[in-house]
Amino acid sequence: MQSSPFPTINVLKQPTSSAWVEQAIANLDIILLDHSHCERKAAGVALNLMFAYPSNTKMVRELTKIAIEELEHFELVNQWLEKRNIPLAPLQPPPYGAGLKAQVRTQKPHKFLDSLLVTGLIEARSHERLGLLATNCPEPELAKFYRGLMASEARHFGIYWVLADTYYDREIVMQRLDELAVVESELLATLHPEPRIHS
Repeated sequence: MQSSPFPTINVLKQPTSSAWVEQAIANLDIILLDHSHCERKAAGVALNLMFAYPSNTKMVRELTKIAIEELEHFELVNQWLEKRNIPLAPLQPPPYGAGLKAQVRTQKPHKFLDSLLVTGLIEARSHERLGLLATNCPEPELAKFYRGLMASEARHFGIYWVLADTYYDREIVMQRLDELAVVESELLATLHPEPRIHS
């Protein structure tokens, strides 16, 4: 396994294990199917935040762009599924998403901050893992596809971070991001037996 030559986002507390890379490369069809679900969910998260906080003009403007881009990526991944004759089908999600969602505090104003930061962390991890797929994938065209998506994942993390920094004091943002990043890495410390983008 080669480590990714691409820069990673330094909020992540632990790098992805080589075991995940080996598992993902051995199960590329499942990874692609899960990637489709991830892009759809990412668009849904952006839309849900807009519905929950419609008066936050800056956020609505930025998340509109993200939702559109995530749906474009959803379509691109679905084209790969069609090429490989992989039917769109449900997949049991790994514990990662639910584990992070459980960290979002329910009371205001903490809920909005945590929602932005959790979503940003997921984007940061996606950036890292797409880089590992781009580096280690034995299929040149698929590797190129993953390489092409990386920049947007990093940009999305940046947007969620900037939004948090816009609406909250930076010291509070950094402290909470650090706490959530520890949990994020802990959730990935044990490899999930079913290959997923976030497992």
